[in-house]
Amino acid sequence: MYQVKEAFYTLQGEGAQAGRASVFCRFSGCNLWSGREVDRTTAKCTFCDTDFIGTNGINGGKFATAEALAQHIAALWPAPTGSEKPKATPYVVFTGGEPLLQLDAALIATLHSNGFEVAVETNGTLAPPPGIDWLCVSPKGNNPLAVTHGDELKLVYPQADAPPEQFSSLDFDHFFLQPMDLAPLNQDKTTVAETTAYCMANPQWRLSLQMHKLAGFD
Repeated sequence: MYQVKEAFYTLQGEGAQAGRASVFCRFSGCNLWSGREVDRTTAKCTFCDTDFIGTNGINGGKFATAEALAQHIAALWPAPTGSEKPKATPYVVFTGGEPLLQLDAALIATLHSNGFEVAVETNGTLAPPPGIDWLCVSPKGNNPLAVTHGDELKLVYPQADAPPEQFSSLDFDHFFLQPMDLAPLNQDKTTVAETTAYCMANPQWRLSLQMHKLAGFD
């Protein structure tokens, strides 16, 4: 049984794939925080701003099989138009919470058979199943990483117990620093300036801003 908080068609809002048309599928649940405010101060991740509890979000629900969820996701991708040249490859981004609690090889294979590329945004503490096309790891604090190579490492900055230097030697193709969002719907200007300065001083790292919040889409 797959439990999905929400799923919708949008543009990727962050990182190397920012601006790319995507179906965004948020799984319920996380291994670093319960999602309840009462547990935040004792959680292994204390700065999450995401609601991943339950299945009551837009297009959320419970799906008994990989085929059922794959068809649900495919139905959210727009039908191609005659003017679309070349045809865009359908693209799904799994996130959470922690998507690797639920994403498995069967679902990935079923989505591939439906023509989708499969991306994952994970905290990196769980080993991924085979077949993922784009793997983005976003480390949280000092939680040990089970994933030390992939396509993209995107670090929320600053984290006192997760400095960028701790991750700079890992085997990723792209390294991004993303300012921690300290104010609802508005990147904190001081944090953005500090993150920008770090990237300029350490050009291995690129700046990632939350495009969806700046542009006003989900």
